This record gives sequence, C-alpha cells and structure tokens, in this order.
Amino acid sequence: NLLAEKVEQLMEWSSRRSIFRMNGDKFRKFIKAPPRNYSMIVMFTALQPQRQCSVCRQANEEYQILANSWRYSSAFCNKLFFSMVDYDEGTDVFQQLNMNSAPTFMHFPPKGRPKRADTFDLQRIGFAAEQLAKWIADRTDVHIRVFRPPNYSGTIALALLVSLVGGLLYLRRNNLEFIYNKTGWAMVSLCIVFAMTSGQMWNHIRGPPYAHKNPHNGQVSYIHGSSQAQFVAESHIILVLNAAITMGMVLLNEAATSKGDVGKRRTF
Repeated sequence: NLLAEKVEQLMEWSSRRSIFRMNGDKFRKFIKAPPRNYSMIVMFTALQPQRQCSVCRQANEEYQILANSWRYSSAFCNKLFFSMVDYDEGTDVFQQLNMNSAPTFMHFPPKGRPKRADTFDLQRIGFAAEQLAKWIADRTDVHIRVFRPPNYSGTIALALLVSLVGGLLYLRRNNLEFIYNKTGWAMVSLCIVFAMTSGQMWNHIRGPPYAHKNPHNGQVSYIHGSSQAQFVAESHIILVLNAAITMGMVLLNEAATSKGDVGKRRTF
C-alpha cells in the first residue's frame, strides 16, 4: 500500500510538470526510503540568482527538454521519474551525499544504492539532452527520444547571410574582381581553421559549459582539469594563441622579404 501511494503521488506530480522539485523530506521519502520499484533521475543544482551558476541554468534547460520528451512520449510509464533538488531548498541533501558541486545528475535505481556509474560524467560528456538520454538508457533500459522545440534562429541567420551576400554581389555586379582576392580567401580559410583546431566542433557536439564556478568558494575555472574534456573558454584561448602564432609567422615573413623601413622590419 505504501508503494502504491508513493507511485500514485509521483504520477500526480508528473501530470502537472515533467520535473518536480524536492526538499529534504520528499527526497528521503520518495528516493531514499524503500519500498521503491521505479528509477529516479535527480538533478542537484543551484538555480537561485545569488548563486550565479550560469552552468546550472544551461543544464536545467537541457534537463527540461529531456524530461518533457519522456513525459509526452507514448512510452511514458511509472518506471522512471525526473526530479530536482536545489541547494537552497535541500542543503541537508547535499550534505548527506557529500556533494560539493553543481549541477550533478544522479540515477537512483529501484533497488540498492547508486553505483559510481549512476552519477553522470558531466565534465567529460557535457549536459546535452541527447547525452543524458543515452546515459539513462544505459542505466535503466528506458530509451527516450529527445524532441527539441523548433529553433529558427539558424535558418533566419542563414537567410540574412545569403541575402547580404546576394545584395553585395548585385551592387558590385560590374566589378567582381574582389572575388578573386587571394588575401580575402586566405582570411576566410584561416578563420575556419582556427575554429576547427580550437575545438569549436567538439563544443557544438558535447555542449560543455563556458567555465565552471565552484558554488562554495566562488572560484571560476576556465581550464578543465581532465584531458578528456574542455570548457568553451579553453577553445577561445587556443583560438587566440593559434591566431597570434600565425600572425607572428606572417610578420616574420614580411620582415624577411620586404625592403622597406629597417625599423618597421625590426618591429615585425
């Protein structure tokens, strides 16, 4: 009877919202205390403005997309639920689990205690909804197809770019020599190379945070501690360094080949 009451309550909460918030009492009753025949995915976070956790807000958006995809799918059932514990609403829960960073995703299985693999490796994989869904499938055998709300910003930006280029070509239709400008194409090529070699494609696929701010001491880390992951800030740093090295090589070449002012060549 107790199990049926817990499942009924969880289903009622799920009917109102795909992610329900939990304080210490609810966490102990519905997640820690038996009996339980359902899996619970919990996001431990710090969303209050005074915490200044921008990564938490970004991860929350992806978590919301994932939970909505499950809640409104035809496969939805009472075997998997999504919840959230905010630091300011469940400080005792953070202390009980010895948790000192946010956001953190954990899976609480129907039986037994969570294992190491039940904690999502956010630093290495990122927090994209698709990555979370894959992790949940590994831990629960529940497969969630992620449905993202339509985003037309990319299409609009592409249309504006095409319109701008088309308008420029039309206005200069009688003088298209700039198309054959080697320097211009070289600059475009370098921009693409800098973006790719700095890890922008990895950022696009993995969705890592820009940086990490420790919620306890406020220290911001721009360089990831693992060789298997990176922050967005790292790719920007690498991009600037690569651009500086390239510009340095160009200036050295100019200094060696030009026959201009000696002082200028020495500066180069």
